[in-house]
Amino acid sequence: MQQRCASLTGKKRSVYTRIGTLIVILLICGVPSLAMAQDATPPDSGDTAWMLTSTALVLFMTIPGLALFYGGLVRVQNVLSVLMQCFALTGLITIVWIVCGYSLAFNTAGMEAGKITLTSFVGGLGTMFLRGIGVDTLSGTIPETVFITFQLTFAIITPALIAGAFAERMKFSAMLIFSVLWSVIVYAPLCHMAWSGDGSLFGDIIGALDFAGGNVVHINAGIAALVAAILVGKRIGYQTTAMPPHSLTLTVVGASMLWVGWFGFNAGSAVAADGAAGMAMLVTQISTATAAVAWMFVEWGKHGKPSALGIVTGAVAGLVAITPASGSVGPIGALVIGLVSGVVCFWGATSLKAKLGYDDSLDAFGVHGIGGIVGALLTGVFVAAGLGGNGLAEGMTIGTQVWAQLLSIIITIAWSGILSFIILKIVDATVGLRVEEDDERMGLDLSQHNERGYNLS
Repeated sequence: MQQRCASLTGKKRSVYTRIGTLIVILLICGVPSLAMAQDATPPDSGDTAWMLTSTALVLFMTIPGLALFYGGLVRVQNVLSVLMQCFALTGLITIVWIVCGYSLAFNTAGMEAGKITLTSFVGGLGTMFLRGIGVDTLSGTIPETVFITFQLTFAIITPALIAGAFAERMKFSAMLIFSVLWSVIVYAPLCHMAWSGDGSLFGDIIGALDFAGGNVVHINAGIAALVAAILVGKRIGYQTTAMPPHSLTLTVVGASMLWVGWFGFNAGSAVAADGAAGMAMLVTQISTATAAVAWMFVEWGKHGKPSALGIVTGAVAGLVAITPASGSVGPIGALVIGLVSGVVCFWGATSLKAKLGYDDSLDAFGVHGIGGIVGALLTGVFVAAGLGGNGLAEGMTIGTQVWAQLLSIIITIAWSGILSFIILKIVDATVGLRVEEDDERMGLDLSQHNERGYNLS
């Protein structure tokens, strides 16, 4: 009996020993996994919180900011059509961005620092439908999901800016088709050229500075807007009938929202809650205020009275011009950029437009195109440390930096201008760009949406 018990006890000990050994082996094998889990860097909570806030601010710029700004500038029979365009683009471009836009803009597979390849111009399709991106995927110090959404808000507002050029006369269906094609073919590649990092055409190869979208958003949209305004043609009665804004109150409210939202646009482009974001916010405020006052005084001197429309348009011009420079220049640069953009954009939206005779309904080119060019060029000057900026990159002088800025501008103008022309021609050949004359006279609210934004009775 004792021997049997001893035998059973031995067997139990043998089983326990084996189980214990197996547990030790499993634990040992699991150590690398545990170590990796412990070594995984969590997102920075401060940076993430700021980027969540910035994302909301930039979306706020389109709906309701830009929608109200543009909506107040058109005639009463077209106000709802402008609001509808901004709202519809917010939904449609979101889908496009998730399907392929983000991948084309930020997929960096195959890119090499200092080497020009196809991937210097456009990203791959490896992250279509956001494949491989989850809750724990990081972009720098923030969740990649937050970065995707932040960049999405830029992709939304850019085609919405273009809509100001052809307001009151383009078919809603044509606008949607154009915007989808343009976002994929024009916007996403330019975004990749500027912001995708090592191997990108603008940022790495050329060495151009575009902190928050001087080329990508404003020059890009401004040139497309000019092409669209010319191809769609002038509004009926453009040169013979007064077409005053129907509600400057809405326009001022919308411009105020743009001003506030732009802090997310520029300071958010630091992708961190740090000193760079703080400086970007400061110079954005300085440039905007200076441009608004500059436009006001120029208009006051030329026409005898300052206008609410003038001062808010000047503010937007200052916001546009400081965008590419906001991460590179200091307060001195912001003052000069604001002053120059206020004066030059006033000229672009009045004298230049009248001289060339195109009908840019809401001055999308005059403010965003010209303002973006002014800001991009002056970035190359005021980045210099001696002028209060962050300092030039190693081996760069003011002259070479300005040349880099100019080269990126020329490429942007050619890319956006040529491709926008082709896309508009394709859309015109398929569904037609412009509404019928009777529909235009009736107003797009009724003819395109069977609704009225205001009761006219």
